[in-house]
Amino acid sequence: MASLKITLVKSLVGRKDDQIATAHSLGLRKIGDVTEQPDNEPTKGKITKISHLVEVTEA
Repeated sequence: MASLKITLVKSLVGRKDDQIATAHSLGLRKIGDVTEQPDNEPTKGKITKISHLVEVTEA
């Protein structure tokens, strides 16, 4: 199965609580944090919710 490499590129300070919770559920807490997640529908939904804060590449 393919996986996605997700990098937090913008700060979570001042964001809505649900956006912060979504970033934390992906394992992203500080700018520059990188996580590798499976390429499935739930992960894509989370990425869509915080797309303005993250950068996504295929791993």
